[in-house]
Amino acid sequence: MLAETAPGYPQALAIEPLAIDDERSIGALTVAAIHLHPGKLVHGGVWTGLGDTVAAWQTYRHLPVGANFTTVELKLNAFAGARLGDRLTATARHLHRGRSTHVIEVRIERGADGEARLAANLIVTQFVIAAPSGPV
Repeated sequence: MLAETAPGYPQALAIEPLAIDDERSIGALTVAAIHLHPGKLVHGGVWTGLGDTVAAWQTYRHLPVGANFTTVELKLNAFAGARLGDRLTATARHLHRGRSTHVIEVRIERGADGEARLAANLIVTQFVIAAPSGPV
């Protein structure tokens, strides 16, 4: 599935897919100038873009054949800012996996391995769209 993640929105934000398996999806980015708001901290859209992307990878992995999905709700809590050069790593795990909705928790850590600290938490709800039943 890693090969199917780009090009597109993740590539535009410079999100690197690190791991995608049945339990979790992990993606990361290194903060660049394009990710900053005028106050020189990471823009809220970047936090949500990173979080929604890894949540999508996790949802996609668990869909029935031919089904699709869309994000219907996303809640972000940012606990710390991030600056130019910081490394943000997002890990997505299912909280709920149903026929019509999936709920994913995404934890975003700032910093390098061993020194990383929780910087943001997202809860993402995905609506599952059933596969078409006839010719499209």
